[in-house]
Amino acid sequence: MLIGLLFVSQPSHAQRVSLVDRVVAVVNSEVVTLSELNERVAMAERQLRRQNTQLPDRENLQRQALERLILERVQIQSAQDLGLRVDESQLDRAVARIAEQNNLTLSAFRVTLEKDGVRFDRFREEIRNEIMLSRLRQREVDDKIEISESEIDLYFAELKSAEGSGATNLEYNLAHILVRLPDQASPEVIERARAKAAKAIADARGGADFAKLAAGLSDAPDALTGGEMGWRAADRLPELFATALRSMQTGQVSEVLRSPAGFHVLKIIDRRGGGVGALAERVQQTRVRHILIKTSEIVSENDAKRRLADLRERIVTGGMKFGDLARLHSEDGSAARGGELDWLYPGDTVPDFERAMNDLKPGTVSQPVKSPFGWHLIEVQERRVAEVSEDRRRMQARMALRERRADEAFQDWLRQIRDRAYVEIRLEER
Repeated sequence: MLIGLLFVSQPSHAQRVSLVDRVVAVVNSEVVTLSELNERVAMAERQLRRQNTQLPDRENLQRQALERLILERVQIQSAQDLGLRVDESQLDRAVARIAEQNNLTLSAFRVTLEKDGVRFDRFREEIRNEIMLSRLRQREVDDKIEISESEIDLYFAELKSAEGSGATNLEYNLAHILVRLPDQASPEVIERARAKAAKAIADARGGADFAKLAAGLSDAPDALTGGEMGWRAADRLPELFATALRSMQTGQVSEVLRSPAGFHVLKIIDRRGGGVGALAERVQQTRVRHILIKTSEIVSENDAKRRLADLRERIVTGGMKFGDLARLHSEDGSAARGGELDWLYPGDTVPDFERAMNDLKPGTVSQPVKSPFGWHLIEVQERRVAEVSEDRRRMQARMALRERRADEAFQDWLRQIRDRAYVEIRLEER
């Protein structure tokens, strides 16, 4: 099937057909075109260069980008079948917020996008898809994870048995490669996938750039950004990962790990001691507020850091109030409250945020801090010691167990909907 045909008249009145676009995959009743694929490859290349990651072979990157587009298309179709929609007013507000974050009017933002080769209508659809896929995951995966009281009891028993070793309080900065397996895969398919993961290990241990390997062959959602998962607490990782990491050192690459989703390879980029354990009965609380700037294809890491550094300068030396600037600039739900997060217990925030917060004295403002949500400016207001109720300890355990299962459950769900879809790949056709 060919689309986008251009007919050019010749002097002989014969018609010559020039291909300007073509179908590279069929996903159920929809198509993925070469132009879509080329846009996604270019986006991945820009992101990898921004991270100073070596680019994988063009062919491998193209195949990885195509699989992402297929998986994205399957998810969008699932969302539409469930009646999930992002109406125009919601989308308009999201796009306007992004323009505002870049200190641009909507018209100026549109001009900037188009100068960078990004079509405004395509950008709007990407934002619509991001919102829809987030809602889909929440409904189909996260909301369906149930933790029983007996599982919480077992979790506390595991922590108590490991108490003193410090293993449960460790945090890891991980990179990850996933070789996904289809449901009911044949022995031959399983062996090929295992061999692919084993080769990645051999290459990584031989000195190859792990991020380049991930971008070229991993099936995980973070593959095209080099496979980096960021900092994770050991007790919130899938048990398969946590067990393997206990015997590994910083910089080391794991053996092949098998889960229902497929074969995994892990690398420890860094490790550090964790915070207060889940068994503590009295802990230090911190009253804090923050300003969040999210990164995107439009807002780079450097842009976010630069904006926050400017805001910090206005607070520290310019006499501006933190809360006023948070209301104007923060992209977090706390913006209307001046960035106030109220009193936080250990474990209430992600590790990167918590570590930076703990390093601050009351009344001081941090330098820009990176977390999985974006970049933050943090102000600690005061601290106190408080008792942890049994209900709260069990709530924290429930959250840890849900987080432990979330990624694995999401990967398994992705595998299932990908296997159910009709997919025909035509990338090799000319």
